[in-house]
Amino acid sequence: MSKKNKYIADENRYEKMNYRRTGNSGLLLPELSLGLWHNFGENDDFKNARNLLKCAFDNGITHFDLANNYGPPAGSAEKNFGKIVKKDFKSYRDELIISSKAGYGMWPGPYGDWGSKKFLVASLDQSLQRMGLDYVDIFYHHRPDENTPLEETMGALDLIVKQGKALYVGLSNYRPERAAEAFKILKDLGTPCLIHQPRYSLFDRWIEDGLLDLLGNSGVGAICFSPLAQGMLTNKYINGLPKDSRAVKESPFLNTQTVLEMLPKIKALNEIAEQRNQNLAQMAISWILKDDRITSVLIGASKTSQILDSVKAIENTTFSDEELANINAVL
Repeated sequence: MSKKNKYIADENRYEKMNYRRTGNSGLLLPELSLGLWHNFGENDDFKNARNLLKCAFDNGITHFDLANNYGPPAGSAEKNFGKIVKKDFKSYRDELIISSKAGYGMWPGPYGDWGSKKFLVASLDQSLQRMGLDYVDIFYHHRPDENTPLEETMGALDLIVKQGKALYVGLSNYRPERAAEAFKILKDLGTPCLIHQPRYSLFDRWIEDGLLDLLGNSGVGAICFSPLAQGMLTNKYINGLPKDSRAVKESPFLNTQTVLEMLPKIKALNEIAEQRNQNLAQMAISWILKDDRITSVLIGASKTSQILDSVKAIENTTFSDEELANINAVL
């Protein structure tokens, strides 16, 4: 690459973002992290993917979150990310937190899924190869596996850290009881759990039923995915259903009927957001960040404008008692 086209990050990037301590650890994460679940696969626009990552980093988003199965096809998000790191971020590696996960089906046969030591170690080796990295900063078990002893799965995470392939480990989608057991095993092994990644939004508040308290009491961070409930907590559906929207395309995660049922709540929440001088998406992100047990919110983006819009959410993360009461009344 010619010197002329070399990416140079915005020198004011760290002034644009707030950082929070991850549980009891020494690691600070940006209040917003960028998830590569969508828009970084083989069929997506590579130039756009590069621009999204540069825009995020230029705004102080230092954490990029991947998984072995992100794409489609599975593995392609990591492969594209690796190409972008090589082109644009090689000199910034020590300013980045890069995470990956394993726990969902990746290859045929009995060793390509779930939570065995065989699967987790092999999967991370493949992820590192695809991304062209020596190590990831955080490696997660992506979902609990009832058929593998927790000692084996946590033992694999501990081994991966001791091998130098990850600096920290985390869990995703674990319910409170299982998470508490996992935390204890990891602590006893000497590799404490850094962070838990659950789904959390105004429309999906299951973590308030025990998990948030557990994380706070255990000194484990929280990074929340799907903060906008697959796009429902944005302005996208307020005036009807756009033809190119996820709901109209009947994605496995969202359908037309769900959106139509939620529309009165979406409109009422939008009115509260406007009174706060925010749009609905910004308020949905701010509402999660109001809780200091939350370390970071994972956003997805297909356009740089969405990243810039989300960054504005961190400007106002306090809510009055009246606002919270009004939000709860709507929900």
